[in-house]
Amino acid sequence: MKTDEKIIFIKNTLLGCFMGRIKTALVKRITEELIEKYASEFTESFDENKPKVTQHISASSKKLRNIITGYITRLHRKRAEA
Repeated sequence: MKTDEKIIFIKNTLLGCFMGRIKTALVKRITEELIEKYASEFTESFDENKPKVTQHISASSKKLRNIITGYITRLHRKRAEA
């Protein structure tokens, strides 16, 4: 690796550390539907929300379920602050 390539690689790696993960339209749509229907059931705790999300959706993978649960938790915390 040349010096210029190393600098660009390090710069891109560091920028990646500060950027958030982008949620797909599917995750956003499912999350909004769950919040509309079952808003009172969700809390600010990821671990408490995980079984509730599993109860209401049949996600094909654990990763997708966890992404949806994390997004619900984040939105719930954000709305609680406002």
